[in-house]
Amino acid sequence: MAHPHQPSHRYRRIAGLALTAAVTLALAPAANAADEKAAMLLPGSYNDQSWNALGYSGLQKIGELGFEIAVSENVPDADDVASMQDYADQGYNVVLGHSGRFLSAAQRVGPQFPDVQFIVGGGAGGLSPNVMSIDYDNAQFGCQLGTLAAMMSKSGKIGGVYGLEGLPNIVAQAGGFRLCAKKAVPDITVTIVYMKNMEDAAAAKEAALSLIADGADVLTGKLNAAQNGVIEAAKEKGVFVTGRSLSSVANAPDAVLTNIIEKWDEMYGAAAKNTLEGTLSGEFVKYGYNTADATTGAALVYADGAPFSPAVPAEVADAVMALSKSFADGSLTITPTPEDARGGR
Repeated sequence: MAHPHQPSHRYRRIAGLALTAAVTLALAPAANAADEKAAMLLPGSYNDQSWNALGYSGLQKIGELGFEIAVSENVPDADDVASMQDYADQGYNVVLGHSGRFLSAAQRVGPQFPDVQFIVGGGAGGLSPNVMSIDYDNAQFGCQLGTLAAMMSKSGKIGGVYGLEGLPNIVAQAGGFRLCAKKAVPDITVTIVYMKNMEDAAAAKEAALSLIADGADVLTGKLNAAQNGVIEAAKEKGVFVTGRSLSSVANAPDAVLTNIIEKWDEMYGAAAKNTLEGTLSGEFVKYGYNTADATTGAALVYADGAPFSPAVPAEVADAVMALSKSFADGSLTITPTPEDARGGR
């Protein structure tokens, strides 16, 4: 008889990732690390060169700490709870869901396994004592992208393609984009389009093309594999765009202005290290320019040592980077609302 918590496994699971005996010994993990196991649930494929790949890099960082690691890709929404229960039943003492959508499942399962640390990447809440969320400060980085896009636009029109409308980190980034674009260039027109599927690159490309046809000459977005569709549309039509991966620069070096490179290895690594030390958390931890002593959670990167494309004038780059200092010293704070992140203009 099947275990009542056993998920359907219509998605692919890969166990024992990244660690070899040589690596484990070289990294000198904690004495009890051999007993530590961490598993991650991904909404898409770990080689999507975007969101899921970033989560996978964080899991690999946890592996370097001495954890035995496993991952399940393409987890359907309906299997979130059962998948978390299954891993906890198997003795995984860290269970991660790499998307804010996993938060409700973690909050349901957490009380059943009080000794397991549940971590939701991209979530916006927790549940004491053992369900935590971690994320970078999407509002801060969305603000920088909005400023960059507005100042780089010649048409006076910019656009964003996002998924998961209403999710707190989407509200923060899309709202920050609009708020700061308007602050930088008050008469700029900002149009936001929402996708139903974060993985559908073809649909995202069509959405981006519609924004370009309406006059937008700088695009942004926060999607998974679908981000590649936005990059492709910008490349084809000769407009600027921001990405989420250095592979975007490789694919469209003349179109990409910068990428938000999310430091999930640092964020997940810090959370897992606390677990090794016997500390559980039920909090929402948000990293930004004002938490740089731990990690900023993300960074603007075009290439090694360069935050921006050569196409970005020095005065624009300076204005965008000045925002990071203002966030760091507390002289600037923003709290985007759902209205700021609304679809349309």
